[in-house]
Amino acid sequence: MNRLLPTKPGRPNLRKIAIVCAAISQLAACATRPTDAVLQPSSAAGGERQIALLTATNRTKDAGGQGFASGRSPSMAFEEYTISVPPTHEPSKIEWSKGKPNAKRDLVVTKRTAIDRQKFVTLAGTPDPDGSVGLFVHGYNYSYQEGLFRLAQIAADAKTGATPVLFSWPSEAALTGYVADRDAVLFSRDDLVTVITEMSRQPKVKKLVVFGHSMGCFLIMEALRQIKLQGHDDVLNKLVVILAAPDIDADVFRKQLAVIGPLKTPLTLFVAKDDKALRVSSFLGGERQRAGRLDVDDPIVEEAAARYRIKVIDITSVKADDRLGHDRYANLAAIGPQLVSLDKREGATSAETGAFVFDAAASVVSSPFRLARRVVTGQ
Repeated sequence: MNRLLPTKPGRPNLRKIAIVCAAISQLAACATRPTDAVLQPSSAAGGERQIALLTATNRTKDAGGQGFASGRSPSMAFEEYTISVPPTHEPSKIEWSKGKPNAKRDLVVTKRTAIDRQKFVTLAGTPDPDGSVGLFVHGYNYSYQEGLFRLAQIAADAKTGATPVLFSWPSEAALTGYVADRDAVLFSRDDLVTVITEMSRQPKVKKLVVFGHSMGCFLIMEALRQIKLQGHDDVLNKLVVILAAPDIDADVFRKQLAVIGPLKTPLTLFVAKDDKALRVSSFLGGERQRAGRLDVDDPIVEEAAARYRIKVIDITSVKADDRLGHDRYANLAAIGPQLVSLDKREGATSAETGAFVFDAAASVVSSPFRLARRVVTGQ
């Protein structure tokens, strides 16, 4: 059974090895990845609207100096972007430019500015009318530009007033970089703690939505653990934490929760039993269960969710754009109505915890950031 309790790792059999090899081959079959050329501002006209984004990164500059690589910098760099959204944009999609940017069909950078720490903090602390700001932490095998444009897609779908922030840690952006990425996460803890702390303490900020995917969830949990150990409960009390497909050893996740304790707004965990990328991660980790593949039908998982005061939500039914079922978080718009109904049931509140399953039959335009406000306010 899948559980949050310690489990004895099993011996991999030939069938499991075949499944893992097939998943790895699907990962390797991904489309050509964008270079840092997509970061260069273009004057292409024809976009439907412009969105503003902020980035904080501890990556080093790449060889050409136009973007950021996988090197680990001792200091953070901050940038401000404006990205044009095409009139043909579809929710959950990233419309990459192929060749010369075309704002009528592509997401296009129209402005890019390096900024100092103080300006970053000021801009990042300017919230939506409801007092919320958003922070996105990408996962394993992500380049800087992939994280930026994923956040652009989220922001485009959300249509929020705040300027969302990307924290880009130095992932190798390579299939062979799994172990290096785990080390990069640990290298990045202090920097993420700084960003979370400074954003949450801005005078107008009432809620900081911290949204992570895959290995980025491990980084978030390590940062929250550190904030707790530092005694900064004022920071934790402002957080709305959403973890999608968390690539975290289930036993490690349990220990992290034990240190962090219940958050004022219960942590929300989106899981899927058929996530093939996490199956590979489990295999590489000696058949240890990953938190993102927990089975909500297991009474032990339900009991553990109630004990640690978290929401574990199975989104297996949500459509995945990738063949591995690992990127469902880009389609979280589909579960918006059900999430609202979950908190609107008789006697239910936004603080309700436990294990739940969503039927993703309905569809609305939303995003993880807008979804988070629904968790808190039911709006």
